[in-house]
Amino acid sequence: MSAEEVAASTPERHAIGISFGNSHSSIANTGADGKPEVIANEEGDRQIPSILSYVSGEEFHGTQAKAQLVRNPKNTVAYFRDFLGKDFKQVDPTSAHASAHPQQHESTVAFSIHDSESETPNTVTVSEITTRHIRRLASSASEYLGYKVNAAVVTVPTDFSDKQRAALTEAAKAAGVDVLQFIHEPVAAVLAYDARPEAKVSDKIVVVADLGGTRSDVAVIASRGGLYTILATAHDPELGGSKLDQVLIDHFAKEFVKKHKTDPRENARSLAKLKLESEATKKALSLGTTATLSVESLAEGIDFSATINRTRYELLSSKVFGEFRRLIETAVSKAQLDLLDIDEVILSGGSSHTPKIASVVGAAFPETTTVLAPSTSTSAINPSELAVRGASIQASLIEGFEHEDIEQSTHPVVTVAPHLNRAIGALVISAEEHHGIFRPLLEPETAVPARRTAQFATPKEGGDVLIKIVEAAREIHSRKPEPKPKADEKKDDDDEEDDVSDFTDSEDEEEEIREKKWKVHTVLAEAAIKATKKGSKVEVVINVGSDLGIQITAREVGAQGGVRGSVEKPATAVNGSA
Repeated sequence: MSAEEVAASTPERHAIGISFGNSHSSIANTGADGKPEVIANEEGDRQIPSILSYVSGEEFHGTQAKAQLVRNPKNTVAYFRDFLGKDFKQVDPTSAHASAHPQQHESTVAFSIHDSESETPNTVTVSEITTRHIRRLASSASEYLGYKVNAAVVTVPTDFSDKQRAALTEAAKAAGVDVLQFIHEPVAAVLAYDARPEAKVSDKIVVVADLGGTRSDVAVIASRGGLYTILATAHDPELGGSKLDQVLIDHFAKEFVKKHKTDPRENARSLAKLKLESEATKKALSLGTTATLSVESLAEGIDFSATINRTRYELLSSKVFGEFRRLIETAVSKAQLDLLDIDEVILSGGSSHTPKIASVVGAAFPETTTVLAPSTSTSAINPSELAVRGASIQASLIEGFEHEDIEQSTHPVVTVAPHLNRAIGALVISAEEHHGIFRPLLEPETAVPARRTAQFATPKEGGDVLIKIVEAAREIHSRKPEPKPKADEKKDDDDEEDDVSDFTDSEDEEEEIREKKWKVHTVLAEAAIKATKKGSKVEVVINVGSDLGIQITAREVGAQGGVRGSVEKPATAVNGSA
């Protein structure tokens, strides 16, 4: 068979982005204009519950399947992603308590469900359930786009094992979807922001905090010249939006008990109804200041309706918010960084729509840190769509590549590179100055090879300039603020007023201001630029090669010549690139 015949027999590849979450999934496509579009399924849902349900052999998916958790829980499979690729002994079935219960089948996880018209239940493995779920997602995308979707970039948590990836690849393949690449959920979230036309690529440290439906994941990512490196992660498999749902469930259940002397949580059907409505109430409180829960025949045939305001909800949920904040602080600490080092916090996941979460998280960081969430930034992307948008962008970039090329580009030989431990930058010193202000050109955690260019102003009158290329490390300094001046320095006879004033001042003095400063460790090179012109600038170029050798060029902008040199390698560490 000729090459032309092989090409003709090979179907054209059409790839999308798939975010396969434990509670919700989503699909997206990036068109020719480079803008990702999140696709709604046939029911109009862009956030599609990762749930399958069977009634008389008919398969329901997404929101329709979720509704069956009340009437048909034993034949409804939910929250199954984290079971994929694991032995039965490794799984925690708590999240699936109100749906088909996972059971052991050989060494894997399976469900006993009536997925056909037969009266005998069938044993369906979690891999088969995953295949059916992905098939429905791909079908919805194909229906919308008008052509058959047969490939995807799929998001996974940072703690997804190789065995889980392999199982997901096989399940997708059985659904007719070729997994081109896996992308970590937090990296996809950062990519979704950085790929916007108005975005400027800059060196920054980003925290991606994902409060999902059943779990929370936090990652600290160094973005250096458009390359992403995951510095640390933290996970809590029990902290998620379901905990916020439980807060409302308990609140409304207690209200019901007060009025009717019976607890709806003691009946599985009543509890399922209350859970679904509490989740809807939580979402309503993210948009408005009050919300009403209304359930027909909640328990013992009694209809129930109650209203809650956002302030009350936030008060009841304060413990959950605090746990999420502490998880973020844990991740930053694991990265051996300070909260002052964080430039951006991206809130991801459906539960991140809650305004109080953004304010609680923002309070942990300095004012210089940007918190990207719907309640804090008008330009924030929908937190529920971040991961799938990033996956879709990546899919559009590699759609035309061969599998071998994709595998080579993600091989550790390519992705694992030396990273700088300390910043490398310049001190520009004039004849009138004894020391300059350090300006970092290559931040810590920058993968090499890397090249940076910067321009520095010279003295107004011109003259000789000394340039020092140095290594520096970040240090956190604490200082007490200067006492506030009193409105009236003259003392009067009111001793009590003086005592209050003195007390307030002493309290202010105890407060500390924390600042990030650079400390120079090593001078790598020095270069002198003679007789610079009045009002001119000097340009410094630092190039760190793959062999960790450093090439430096310094010159006056617009002038000929310049100074060139090379220095020995700085301190490095080998980190895994994301």
